[in-house]
Amino acid sequence: MAGENFLRSIRDRNSVITPIDSAIRFPEILHILLERYADDINLFCKLINKSNSSADLLHKIRSENINGETRMSLLKMFRRCVAPVLDTETTKKIKKVSTASLVENYGSTFKPIDLLKGQFSNLTDNQKGALAALIGEYDTRGQSGYDLTASFFDWFEARFKGTLTIEGPRGAGRDIELNTIFPLFEGRYPCDFVIRNAETSEVLAIGFARYDSTRGGAQSDDRTGGNSLKVSKAFDYCLKSGDALRILFLADGPGLAHSDTWSEACELDGSWEGNVRVTTLKLADERVTLDWLMNVASD
Repeated sequence: MAGENFLRSIRDRNSVITPIDSAIRFPEILHILLERYADDINLFCKLINKSNSSADLLHKIRSENINGETRMSLLKMFRRCVAPVLDTETTKKIKKVSTASLVENYGSTFKPIDLLKGQFSNLTDNQKGALAALIGEYDTRGQSGYDLTASFFDWFEARFKGTLTIEGPRGAGRDIELNTIFPLFEGRYPCDFVIRNAETSEVLAIGFARYDSTRGGAQSDDRTGGNSLKVSKAFDYCLKSGDALRILFLADGPGLAHSDTWSEACELDGSWEGNVRVTTLKLADERVTLDWLMNVASD
């Protein structure tokens, strides 16, 4: 079953995909998010009322006197309500990017403060609920990927206990850089997990875990190029160093079934003379085998 063109033999792609449901449905989510962000929304309203201009509002929000978590909520509201052209990831870097620079380059797009004061002087509960939904839209982003990784780690440790080990962050955490396990590797190469021989600690494989709730267009193109580059860089390193290595792509989620993403997974699976495999959690028993992993072990 675990041949070179294993994925291509699957007729119903959705049959091998693991449904991971970490989202809260509408309208239940409105009450939860409003409760979570009520204080931040009230603070945003107060800051608007105290500000002389929208630029002044941004200065107040980016103050170091406001804790980081609250500041992120306020910056999301500023983007949604005042300046959609501003990138939240940029505005949160209060020590690297000055507020003066943001105002100078993007201030012409800011909604006027007088209009803001009129709109936010007496928000209704429904309006607050809508705003909470907007700023909390991506609160669970990445959670499905964390759940997938944790489930795979649990499966792996039960399956290969005493024989193989797996290491890496189960949830949010720093990736493992390849040069920390192979000192001769040059440059950056972050991976999600590392598989070792339990007895010798020899590295047998590195892995990447992704859960795509949806996928298509430019996002799929980026993923395709990125995965191919990972394989190419690992191949070049092994060719120069003489080290042996497997690459495991744990790919799952409904987005995997999209034609372009599935085609890329099929191209990767079995590439580099069989050193690369792609699996979903449902396929792990067939795809992640001791024989395949130990085939690169030193004698």
